[in-house]
Amino acid sequence: MIHVEDFHKAYEDTLAVAGLSFVVAPGQILGLVGPNGAGKTTTLRTLSCLLAASRGRLTVDGSDVSDDPIAVKRKLAYIADDPQLFGDLTVDEHLAFIASAYEVSDASPKAEQLLADFELTDKRHTPASDLSRGMRQKLAIVCAYLRDPQAVLFDEPLTGLDPHGIRMLKESIRTRAAAGAAVIVSSHLLAMVEDLCTHVLILESGTQRFSGTIDELRAAYRTDDESLTLERIFFMATDASATVPQQLAT
Repeated sequence: MIHVEDFHKAYEDTLAVAGLSFVVAPGQILGLVGPNGAGKTTTLRTLSCLLAASRGRLTVDGSDVSDDPIAVKRKLAYIADDPQLFGDLTVDEHLAFIASAYEVSDASPKAEQLLADFELTDKRHTPASDLSRGMRQKLAIVCAYLRDPQAVLFDEPLTGLDPHGIRMLKESIRTRAAAGAAVIVSSHLLAMVEDLCTHVLILESGTQRFSGTIDELRAAYRTDDESLTLERIFFMATDASATVPQQLAT
C-alpha cells in the first residue's frame, strides 16, 4: 500500500532524510520512531504531498506522490501533531466539508458514529476555535476517518488526548488496520508503539537504522535479558557510537 524507495529530502545544505526505503502493506501498523530531527515528520509530510522529495520514489496504492498527488490525497489521510482546522467552522461543518470534498457516500451515519466514538456529539455546533487541544485532535481524526482512507498517517497522535480518547484511538487504529488500511504512527511514546504496532522503523539523523517487525528488532538486539523493552532497544539503535547489527545495516 505504501512504498518508499531511496527517499532523500534536503533543505538547502541540510540533508533531512537520506536513502530511506520501506513498505507498509495493508493491515500493517508501522511505528516510526527516532530522536527529534530524525526525519519522521519530513517523511510523513512528503508522503502526504505537502513536501517534494529531493530524490526517490514514494507511492500510495500505486499512485506516485510526485506524479499524481490528487490520487494520493484521495487514498491517504494525514493527521498532523498540531492539526490545522478551520477556526470559524463548527464540528458538523467540518464533517460536511470533508463529505463534500471527498464525495463521501452515506456520510451522515458515519459521522454520527464517529462523533459518538470520540465523544464529540455534544460539541457538534461548537466552532473549532473554541475546542480544547484534545478535542481539536479528535476532530482531525474524525475528519480523516470519515472518508475511509486506504492509508492513514499519524504524527504524535496522542497529544492532548485524555485516557478515554487514547484508548479509543488505539482501538480505532487496530480496527482500521484489520479492515485493510496501512497505518503509520510516528511517536516518542515507545511503550505505545510496542503495544500497538506490528512493525517498526527507526530513524537517526535522517538515516534508517532498522525496518521490520518487533520480533525481528528483538532478534537483531538479542541478549540474555528477556525483559528487553523497545525503549532500551531504541537507545541502543540510536547510539552513534554503537555498532549496528548486520540485520539493521541491511
